[in-house]
Amino acid sequence: MKLLFDFLPIVLFFAAFKWAEKAPTEAATFATDWLGPWVAEGVISPQEAPILLATALAIVVTIGQVSYLLLRQRRVEPMLWISLILITVFGGATIWLHSETFIKWKPTVLYGLFAFILLSGRLFGRNYVQQLMGAQLSLPQAVWDRLCTLWIGFFTVMAALNLWVASVFSTDTWVNFKLFGGIGLLLAFAIGQGLYLNRYLSDAANVSPAPLKKDQE
Repeated sequence: MKLLFDFLPIVLFFAAFKWAEKAPTEAATFATDWLGPWVAEGVISPQEAPILLATALAIVVTIGQVSYLLLRQRRVEPMLWISLILITVFGGATIWLHSETFIKWKPTVLYGLFAFILLSGRLFGRNYVQQLMGAQLSLPQAVWDRLCTLWIGFFTVMAALNLWVASVFSTDTWVNFKLFGGIGLLLAFAIGQGLYLNRYLSDAANVSPAPLKKDQE
C-alpha cells in the first residue's frame, strides 16, 4: 500500500499525459479553462496540453499526499518534502512558461540531490542509509558503508539516464521511461540489494546465542 502511495504522482502523471495525448482538443479546452490563469498568455494549445495537465496533476497529488499525512499526524519523510518542493518549483515553471524542459529536469535534480546528500554525509562521517534503515537491520559497518556507496551510484546513474532520455528522445518516450524505466530500475535495484543483504542476515540468524553462565540461569 505504501508503495502505491509513494508512486501515485508518477502513475497519475502518466495517465493524465496519455489521456490528453489521445484527446488533444478536449484536453486543450480543459487545460485552458482550469490552468489559463496560471499560464503565460492564458491559452494552452493541444500540443502543450498533455504535459501541462500531467504536471499540474502531479503537483496537486503531491500536495495532497503531504496534506493527508499532516492531517493524520503522521511523519512526512524528508524525501517527500524534497519532492514536493521540486515538483512545485519545476512544475510551476513548466506550466507558467509553457516549457516541458523544467519538468523533464526535475527527476535529474531530485536524483542528483539525493546522491549529493548521501555523499556529503559520507564525507563528514555520517551514513544516512544506516540512519534510515538501522532500526530494521543489523549489519557490519563495512556493509553499511558499501550500501551507501551503492545508493550514491544508483542515484547518480538515474540522474544521468533521465537527462539523456529527456534530451535525446521525444516527450512521449520520456513519460514512458519516467513510469516504467524509473520505477522498474528502482525495484530491480531494491531486489538486488535485498539479495546482497540476505547473506548477512542469514549469517546473523545462524549464529547461536552464547550459553548462559550458572549465575545467569
